[in-house]
Amino acid sequence: MINSDQVLSEYLNVRGGFQPQVIPNQQAITFISKETGIPQVWKWDVTTAEIQQYSDLPDRVLAVYHSPSGKQMIVGIDEKGNEKQQFHLLREKDSYAKELVVSKEHFHQFGGWSSDESKIAFTSNRRHPGYFDIFILDVETKTEEVVYQVDGNCTPIGWTKDGEHLIISMPETNIDQSYYILNLNKKELCKLFEGNPLSRYQSLQQSNNGESGFILTDVGQDTLGIHKFNFKESSQLQELLTFDKWDIEEIKLSPDNSILAFTTNEGGVSLLGIYDLIKQKHHYIEGVPSGVVESLTWLNDNELYFGLKSPILPGDIWRVSLNDNKVERVTFIGEAKEVQHLWQQPELCTFSSFDGLEVPYFLYGKKEEAQPVVVYVHGGPEYQLRAEYNPVIQYLAANGFAVAAPNVRGSMGYGRKYVKLDDVRKRMDSVADLKWLANDLVHTHGADSERIGIMGRSYGGFMVLAALTHYADIWAAGVDIVGISHFKSFLENTGAWRRKLREYEYGSLKDDVDFFEEIAPLNHSDKIKVPLLIFHGRNDTRVPVSEAEQLTADLKEQGKQVDLIIFEDEGHQTEKIENHIKMNTEIVQFMQKFLKVQEVNFKS
Repeated sequence: MINSDQVLSEYLNVRGGFQPQVIPNQQAITFISKETGIPQVWKWDVTTAEIQQYSDLPDRVLAVYHSPSGKQMIVGIDEKGNEKQQFHLLREKDSYAKELVVSKEHFHQFGGWSSDESKIAFTSNRRHPGYFDIFILDVETKTEEVVYQVDGNCTPIGWTKDGEHLIISMPETNIDQSYYILNLNKKELCKLFEGNPLSRYQSLQQSNNGESGFILTDVGQDTLGIHKFNFKESSQLQELLTFDKWDIEEIKLSPDNSILAFTTNEGGVSLLGIYDLIKQKHHYIEGVPSGVVESLTWLNDNELYFGLKSPILPGDIWRVSLNDNKVERVTFIGEAKEVQHLWQQPELCTFSSFDGLEVPYFLYGKKEEAQPVVVYVHGGPEYQLRAEYNPVIQYLAANGFAVAAPNVRGSMGYGRKYVKLDDVRKRMDSVADLKWLANDLVHTHGADSERIGIMGRSYGGFMVLAALTHYADIWAAGVDIVGISHFKSFLENTGAWRRKLREYEYGSLKDDVDFFEEIAPLNHSDKIKVPLLIFHGRNDTRVPVSEAEQLTADLKEQGKQVDLIIFEDEGHQTEKIENHIKMNTEIVQFMQKFLKVQEVNFKS
């Protein structure tokens, strides 16, 4: 027999591989994995199928950026989870990565390699906490030049094919962007897609001729679809493929420019498709397991690789050969023979909320009547809970709980209208969705109304606190992870570059402080009736640790049952495996205690 503590450790130690990228001009692919305990770069050889560790850096790897020849690689890392990305250079001939762009107090966003690999572009907020200027760096001399100052946030997308321009994305709201071309000689910006209404734009792909490209946008419609454009007349977007109900999330142009691989998000589950640009027809690839497909990358015109994760597949690299439509898994990093037989596929359900809106949720672990339930609320708030592996959900589901994971109004993945249903003073409508979810769990699925717990991370932490204060009689216990206890203090203390974008979603310090005071969990803490467990990272640059500290102090002063655990070496995420294990062990024991569930032993 295996006791529950051992099994939980097995769940949390499951690895997985993510963000696969073909190394140019090589029969090899890099990916990121926590195999050593923190995310590092690994390499899979297409010919031999061998896997080897490619980076050994002191902190987590955030991203990898290959040079056009494949002989050089930029690795982005941060320090103790603070998300302040720094760049290290790794070359084929070197055995270790060298510092390239390091200013540890500042954020950096990579903007691509020049075609001759002599330079890279990036943005950084060195001039002002809320301003991201555009830099060009000479890789050999490490000479940096500020080529354009931006009094706001911006993200470089990459160099144009002629090497004389950079493509820049600038956020306009929490979900919308504008794209620009920066002429590096004249230092001038020219707006792409001029004249079109405010929209989402993502996944830009340039054609080999450098004159045209493809992009996902919801301009003039509710969902993201594939559009073709010409750089000289970019306002004239040609729609190629759009679906009324679902977003197309990612596109990747084949090396010969004849095919666009794409993914469609259907209610949290990905479909992998192929759009033939010559025939102007599309079809879906059969045989891809139900889950989430990400990071499309072409090895050649026939072989497409991608990352795949699902509730029972923690993350691995897969390949599809277009010649015979053969789909196969090529890595098995996510295998966990001790516990994978216990993992469950969720049921996709919906409930009708207070205003008749149909709200979807994944339901795990439903076995019997009068069962305890944990409601798991996502962050963002524009995130979407997807059909992917979550160790805590899976453990709870195997350990006697049902787990409901909703995508309440305001979640991505269901169109533009849905994601805006909780903006600013509609905020509490999404909290009301949680109340109606609890009602549905009791009346439709037979959940025990006296044993409903709730947990959430980041904005999901706010949702937990708001649910406990505004619908206090529903819940038996709550867990808040890096959550917001008061939007006013959050906006005052979050990063300056983040504040403007968050105000589009939450409301502004100028116009909505009265509303913040009205809904703040901190102002209604006297209504909390149940035990509360809080976690935070000391180095969180998104939601400052003060949000947790002020709420904890307030509750302790009232004599309420609250515990706060602060990880000194983490930020907004919990990356280090020892902290991951500690946090989730505490959560499971907390839910078992206050939802009155006996520990379960598992057969190996």
